[in-house]
Amino acid sequence: QVQLVESGGGLVQPGGSLRLSCAASGFTFSRSPMSWYRQAPGNERELVALITKSGGSTDYGDSVKGRFTIARDNGKNTLYLQMSSLKPEDTAVYYCKVVLPGGMAYWGKGTLVTVSS
Repeated sequence: QVQLVESGGGLVQPGGSLRLSCAASGFTFSRSPMSWYRQAPGNERELVALITKSGGSTDYGDSVKGRFTIARDNGKNTLYLQMSSLKPEDTAVYYCKVVLPGGMAYWGKGTLVTVSS
C-alpha cells in the first residue's frame, strides 16, 4: 500500500533553517511527481512546492519562493523540503502528497514545524 512518512519537523527560531523528508513506498516513486503542502491552524491546506518525477522542474507558492527548495532522491524514494529564512507565518503542519495514475491522491500524516523565539 502507498505510504508517505514525513519527518524533520520541530521548533526553530525565526531566520533559522530546517529540512523535511518524506519517505515513500508502495508505488513507483521515480515515475511520480510529488508535492509539499502545509496547513496552519484555522487555515486551508496550501501548496508549498512541487517537483516533476525527474526533479528537473520545480515550482513554489509565492509565500516561500526564494526561501524553500524542493528536491528528491529517486534512489532513496525520498522527497525533501529545505526551508531557510523561516518566519513565524511558516508555522504549520507540512504534508507530502502524491497523485497516482487514475487520480487517486495520497497524503502523509504530516510533520509539525513551529517557528518561534
